[in-house]
Amino acid sequence: MRVLIADDHDLVRETLAAFLLQVGGITSVGVRDFASAAQMIRDDGPFDLVLLDFSMPGMNGLNGLRAALELTAGKPVALMSGVASRTIADAALEMGAAGFLPKTLSAKSLANAVRFMAMGEKYAPVDFATSLEPAPPPLMAKMLTMRELQVLEGLCQGKSNKEIARDLDLTEPTVKLHIKTLYRKIGAANRTQAAMLAKEAGVF
Repeated sequence: MRVLIADDHDLVRETLAAFLLQVGGITSVGVRDFASAAQMIRDDGPFDLVLLDFSMPGMNGLNGLRAALELTAGKPVALMSGVASRTIADAALEMGAAGFLPKTLSAKSLANAVRFMAMGEKYAPVDFATSLEPAPPPLMAKMLTMRELQVLEGLCQGKSNKEIARDLDLTEPTVKLHIKTLYRKIGAANRTQAAMLAKEAGVF
């Protein structure tokens, strides 16, 4: 089974690929924007499943999903997001998406969902599909200050301390202090684990 993962966060793609391989024995190819995903589908397809991040560059909302469904010519395409509402998920499913994956799913649930959709079935988490209101902000987001969230986003994008410091107009020692503090708050031991926890919590 081969899956295309399109997400603009490098560590999210890498973490997701590792989860799928470890838990489900599923191989994957990763790209960081919709244009690259479309090109990969044309040049290296077909894939058993295409996973598209709702908010990555080039998606243009559900227009990207519609274009991907045309490109795959019947192969399953699913939407994943940490921020999309139930309304968006319902619209995606009505358009023909194979499913909607909140980024809060556990690794095991994610691998099972991917296998399920690749076999031609529809997937949406029961608790999400039956909820009447959009999910509240992830608990992790409430635990961290705005600056710590900005630093964590940099970690999720695979940026160095120097790059994060430049982006946020901070000194590197200040960035290191924020990283140390957010590690303690979320229970992470290193950058990769912090990114994985943020992904599982649906923060980014």
